[in-house]
Amino acid sequence: QVQLVESGGGSVQAGGSLRLSCAASGYTFTTKCMGWFRHAPGKEREGVAAIASDRSTSYADSVKGRFTISKDNTKNALYLQIDSLKPEDSAMYYCAASDDSGCRRWLLLRAWYKYWGQGTQVTVSS
Repeated sequence: QVQLVESGGGSVQAGGSLRLSCAASGYTFTTKCMGWFRHAPGKEREGVAAIASDRSTSYADSVKGRFTISKDNTKNALYLQIDSLKPEDSAMYYCAASDDSGCRRWLLLRAWYKYWGQGTQVTVSS
């Protein structure tokens, strides 16, 4: 089992920045991929950024150039730096982890991810 706890969300104006953090605990050594997903009202939960154990990354087209995912294995932490925020980025952001090596083939596919945090809310005003 892997436990995930997100933090760092908040309310910001368009153009601002946030840094989301995810603290992982439990059997983290089994983790093959970690990612950030978001869920806005009336929309499907979508993957925005993910990173594999070999540090390869994948980003949704809508966030490329503005979001940066990183991880610190010494702290069992995952981060998401969000810059140039837009109102359409408003959503609940979830940290997720996968212990399935298949996740490396399609990092942003939600089905690979077994472990999920409770989410942190990001609200962007125009």
